[in-house]
Formats: sequence, C-alpha cells, structure tokens
Amino acid sequence: MGHFCSGITVVTAIGPDGPVGFTCQSFSSLSLRPPRVLLCPSRSSTTWPVIGAAGRFCVNVLAAGQEGLSNGFARSGGDKFDGVEWALSPNGMPLLSGVAAWVDCELQAEYDGGDHLVVTADVRGLGAGDAAGPLLYHRGKYARITPPLAV
Repeated sequence: MGHFCSGITVVTAIGPDGPVGFTCQSFSSLSLRPPRVLLCPSRSSTTWPVIGAAGRFCVNVLAAGQEGLSNGFARSGGDKFDGVEWALSPNGMPLLSGVAAWVDCELQAEYDGGDHLVVTADVRGLGAGDAAGPLLYHRGKYARITPPLAV
C-alpha cells in the first residue's frame, strides 16, 4: 500500500456504565443526501460493540496538538475519560474539549469489512471548533498542516 494521510478521530458514546470511546483513523463522509458518514472500527475493538449497541455516537475530529487524546483513546481497557475534559454534544454524546470538529451520528448499518467493520451512520448534527487545524497521521507518525511560506 502507498503512503496516505488521515485525520484522527475519537468516536464516543454513552454506554450503560458511562462514557466510552476509541481512536478511529478510518472515517469519511459518504453521502450528502442524506447526510451520511462512514467509519471502520476494528473487529477486535471491545469498545465498538458498546457504541454500536447505543446506536448513537459522536465523531470527534482531533485538533493539532491533541496527540495525547489520540494515544489515550487508542489503548485498551481502563477509564479512557479519566482526566479528559468533555461535555455533552447537542444530541447527548461525549464531545471532547478543543476538537477541530465534531459529528453527531445515528447508526445506520454495519457491513463485513474483513478484519474491520464498515459502519454507516446518519448525521444528526455537526460543528467546528476554534482549532487551527486537524491532527493528522502520515507515514507512521503524527503530522500537522503547515501554511505555505509567504513569497
């Protein structure tokens, strides 16, 4: 496979025992009519089944400088929300503080994607934060968008 660059997202929801979430690098818009997105959680994820059962979730697009959130939500087990600032989104999902953007979603369908699931979801709300840009992952490390030099 070639090199690609992807934005880092954290998918969050409210489970039976409180807020849950995981880092998800496979996220994309899918349709404008109806507004729909696509994400691909790993089949080995222990968090996705809780989020899928909730049927609603928030996709938090991390901002440049939020590598700590990305790493924290990528680990297995423990309270991933310990020490993390968050509030409820308009649709009642965990919205992480300082993100570049967020998308409130309602689960539409799940499909077999090999070692991942292909999940489609209807957009129920969205917004952008004040961050300068998103946190990116390129060639095995975090990256940032840098503005072009003035000539």
